[in-house]
Amino acid sequence: MRAAVWYEAGSEVIEYHDDVEVDNPGPGEVKVKIHAAGVCHSDLSAMNGTLPQPAPAILGHEGAGEVIAVGEGAADIAVGDHVIIAWTPPCGQCKACLRGEANLCVNIMFNIAGSTHFSRGGTPLFGFVGTGTFAEELVVPRQAVVKMAEDVPYEIGALIGCGVTTGVGAALNTAKVKPGSNVVVFGAGGVGVAAIQGARIAGAAEIVAVDTIDSKLEDAKRFGATRGVKPDQLDDASGEITGGEGFDYAFECIGIPLTIRAAYDAVRRGGTAVIVGAGKMDAMVEFNCFELFFQEKKLLGSYWGSADVRVEFDRLIRLWKAGRLDLEGMITSRMDISKAQDAFDAMKRGETIRQILTF
Repeated sequence: MRAAVWYEAGSEVIEYHDDVEVDNPGPGEVKVKIHAAGVCHSDLSAMNGTLPQPAPAILGHEGAGEVIAVGEGAADIAVGDHVIIAWTPPCGQCKACLRGEANLCVNIMFNIAGSTHFSRGGTPLFGFVGTGTFAEELVVPRQAVVKMAEDVPYEIGALIGCGVTTGVGAALNTAKVKPGSNVVVFGAGGVGVAAIQGARIAGAAEIVAVDTIDSKLEDAKRFGATRGVKPDQLDDASGEITGGEGFDYAFECIGIPLTIRAAYDAVRRGGTAVIVGAGKMDAMVEFNCFELFFQEKKLLGSYWGSADVRVEFDRLIRLWKAGRLDLEGMITSRMDISKAQDAFDAMKRGETIRQILTF
């Protein structure tokens, strides 16, 4: 089958091959034919070492497709089911799952992250976080697929598999944004735009997008931001909207110390700063002891939108069907459909994933 393979840690080059093999599903596993996959910044983060991932590997973790084979013991999944890939599948039995924090379950993810269901020429290949959606087919545990209705396009399912759940969930689940509140979002990429939509759905009165790229700020306003500003314009916007008090909520969707600190500084006393971006393990953020107690700000991490994907994926699909969540717009803003073939050809030429992300 066809797949995109990454061979060397630290390299941002992926190679296109048409002779990759995938295992048949074992007990409790399913094989999925991938019909749509998203290119997420986390794939680049795996390549540059921000996120731990052994090589060689097939990258990709946003995906949706059709079940084509079912292993013994996966009786509630059938051939022909349309599914979204869940890259951190909840086991349903651990303490995290039972206390309502299914997104923090690692029992299955840690096991499948070290598995090698792919191979090429006899060489085993990992799948990114145990998935590998940049392949035509993959094998995952039954818990790593969530069924969706057949009338949902695969492209919509793929987006929900990571970026949309992460951003919308950060607003609805992690922060629990209140109606009428003021929100600022740092980073207007895919996850940032999803956070903006989540804040809009929650009823935020003002949503300010912060980015350095004009086109991203324009996109942000399409999805619900009431204004878009460059970093050096944020103080003025805060003064106009909050009277200088600071925002009720800030969402950092980049993952670097500078913007994490800026998100904390942007919220009012007692406000909430949510860190959504995936940063490096050796990147440090500094706070002084006095401000932490005196400001009483809440600094929250948000992993995969604090979502239980077994119910969250369906909720997001219902919001999309109701016209309250614009996912078609996110597809065209992340990659203009007319340029999709250009990006595919670039992958075959061995261009870096960073270059492909610019299409």
